[in-house]
Amino acid sequence: MTLPLILAAAAKSAGSGGPIESLANTFEHFGVEPKLILLQLLGFLILAGVLYKFGIKPVVASMEERTQKISAGLKHAEEMQAKLADAQQESAAIVKKASQEASRIVDDARKSSKEYVEKQTQEAAAKANDILQKAQQAIELEHKKMLADARGEIARLVVATTQRVLAKELTDADRARYNEAAARELTGV
Repeated sequence: MTLPLILAAAAKSAGSGGPIESLANTFEHFGVEPKLILLQLLGFLILAGVLYKFGIKPVVASMEERTQKISAGLKHAEEMQAKLADAQQESAAIVKKASQEASRIVDDARKSSKEYVEKQTQEAAAKANDILQKAQQAIELEHKKMLADARGEIARLVVATTQRVLAKELTDADRARYNEAAARELTGV
């Protein structure tokens, strides 16, 4: 608002001299001294330079540094997300491979155990058959031995009985002949 007043006053006094002189008159008319304005302008420029050098410039530098740190942090975060995604894919692949390997191992173990059980069953059956055959052979041998013992005992009893019945009338040759005949008959039994 003061600028139009200054310009109006300058136009009014323009008729009396040059533009600088009229401006000086206008300033004097309002009580403004041009030397003070120049000193204030110089002080303002010095203050602006000092503020720029010690205030604005460090603030701008720290803001640029923070901007760089933030962009580096964002870039690092993106890299870490990419690495995390890769690591998750790798771990999924490793888990899948381990699962397949574990499944294969379990199948192999089942197959091995089945084969082992079949082998043990066959061996047990073979041993049982062998034991049965040996037992049957032992029973047959025992049966034959028992029959032989029984025949011998029966022959002895027949001879003893016959001897008692015919003890006084038989000679040794007759006794031997009866013993042989009884043994032959018992052998046929």
